[in-house]
Amino acid sequence: MVSTAGVTLPPGQRRIDGFPRFGTHFHHPPPDIPDAPAIEIGGAVTEPFTVPLVALATLPRCEITADFHCVAGWSATGLRWEGVAFETFYRLVILPSVPADASVTHVVFEGLDGYRSIALIEDALAEDVLIAEQFDDRPLDANHGAPVRLVSPSQYGFISTKHLCRIEVHLAAPAERYHPSALVQTGLQLVKPHRRARVWHEERHRYLPPQAVRFVYRNITPAIRTLSAHRRPRP
Repeated sequence: MVSTAGVTLPPGQRRIDGFPRFGTHFHHPPPDIPDAPAIEIGGAVTEPFTVPLVALATLPRCEITADFHCVAGWSATGLRWEGVAFETFYRLVILPSVPADASVTHVVFEGLDGYRSIALIEDALAEDVLIAEQFDDRPLDANHGAPVRLVSPSQYGFISTKHLCRIEVHLAAPAERYHPSALVQTGLQLVKPHRRARVWHEERHRYLPPQAVRFVYRNITPAIRTLSAHRRPRP
């Protein structure tokens, strides 16, 4: 464990100031937000359906303060999020449409930018996993996932899909498609993102030892910040 300025960080992480924009973009703008944003629900449900985001206001609210840990080795600390716990959304919205004899094992989260993350159901239902609508007491902006995004603080950031627009539940491991870029997708298939991505276990990749990638990631983090060039907004 690493302690920086009173903040205890997971293995291999370094605290940074601000909260860079990250994701599929680098030199592309965030995706356009639909006039009537919604989350599509699909996969192992009796029939696909759509949940307008305005319906989230009818569900119990949740607030968390948590750190965000990028797989590249940087951590933004003390971030404040507000929204609906994914466990609440799953139990009240998704589960009633899952056949009674079905056993969900995986959840896929997809964003408007085409990025997808895959989580085991037990990780997705952890108490700190949130469908976030606000960041630092303000509505999410485009850089950080508007109109809503997933936040899973106990996992590396590649699980926390931004611009969330689709959730699928699966009865077995789904196809491992993560990134809309064919080149990046090929790279990810080679290094294999870890199935659980738990930060305190340093589960960065499925087969590569974490110590083997720390040096590489540490040296590319400055480039990531330069390309992203968006800091965490402050009140």
